Amino acid sequence: MRIISKRTLREFWEKHSNAQTGLLLWYQRISNSQFQNFNDLRQVFPSADQVGNFTVFNISGNNYRLITYIDYDYQTVFVRALLTHAQYDKEKWKNDEWFENS
Repeated sequence: MRIISKRTLREFWEKHSNAQTGLLLWYQRISNSQFQNFNDLRQVFPSADQVGNFTVFNISGNNYRLITYIDYDYQTVFVRALLTHAQYDKEKWKNDEWFENS
């Protein structure tokens, strides 16, 4: 899958260095995979959650949350937000214009 964009990940781990290993592992696993749907993705990322039309990944022992929009047809992952657990719990990320709660 193609990830847009790695820059967001790098900028985050520059501020939160303990997230770097987890983010690099996530990046490697997802970029080397082709998922047809969320069920396929859960085979590699069993703790991933579907929240509306977004997929949320736990990073670095659930200390961080990576919020993505995944287009399975085009094999593209759009990084929408990368947050600490406390930031995630405030749910401001749900104000993202791409977010649709089903």
